[in-house]
Amino acid sequence: MGMTASLPQTDRLGITLFVAACLHALLILGVTFKFEDRKPPDHRQQSLEIMVVRQPQAPPEKEVKADFLAQVTQSGGGSEKTPKKPATEAIAQPAPEPAPKQTRSAPKMSLPQPSPRAEKKLITQTKSTIKLKAEQAQPEPKKRLTAAQLLASKNLEIARLTADLEEKSRAYAKRTRRKAVSASTKEYKYSAYLESWRRKVERIGNLNYPDEAKRQRLYGNLVLHVAVKADGTIERVRILHSSGHKMLDDAAVRIVRLAAPYSPFPNNIRKETDVLDITRTWQFLRSNRLDSE
Repeated sequence: MGMTASLPQTDRLGITLFVAACLHALLILGVTFKFEDRKPPDHRQQSLEIMVVRQPQAPPEKEVKADFLAQVTQSGGGSEKTPKKPATEAIAQPAPEPAPKQTRSAPKMSLPQPSPRAEKKLITQTKSTIKLKAEQAQPEPKKRLTAAQLLASKNLEIARLTADLEEKSRAYAKRTRRKAVSASTKEYKYSAYLESWRRKVERIGNLNYPDEAKRQRLYGNLVLHVAVKADGTIERVRILHSSGHKMLDDAAVRIVRLAAPYSPFPNNIRKETDVLDITRTWQFLRSNRLDSE
């Protein structure tokens, strides 16, 4: 107490500052900090021990002496002669995947830009007399033909078919002498034979008129081509124009074959013709009769 009181006030303040500076220097220089280099944990070096325990269905009997202590009471399988502690093997760690190799990407080929379509321009003349229509005119409804017009069209068709047969007959003239005849044939020797042939077909046809056509009341016309040989036998029969009913077409072919053989050619025809190509129109009438034009 006497020593403290004898020191002047300025000396006490200096001593206090000196002691405080020493304490601060000791703290600053004496205490150091070291930062720990923390690395990410290596999971590959860690292993996990897993023990699989079978839960018994019923409470097992208590054993007198157990080889090892476990979390759940269980009975051993007895596969080992000496008791061993159950353990699982360390889980194999997967091998580190190699870093994907960087492949050099193929340069992209630039597709050629499609050339713009040339615009189509319609150039017209100012004083042109031709007029273009944006839409086609609607077709006019077909007019119904009269009976006379139908007959005339059939005659024209028969004439065309006859001319076609004559052309084919001339083409085969070197092998077979053929003659195409029809209802319009005017030459006597052919027209007389054709008339006799027609009467026979009509007679046989009316005697064997198809019953199914009668029941269904079918009627119609068809154009038939019959090739008759010089001895009166048939070379072939074909339908040039159908009646629209297959049953009537088949009946006409059957009637022509039923009427064969026909009369042999007379000598004046046989001298120049081997086969007659006859084209006629046959009618199955509403009165259930067969007629020919």
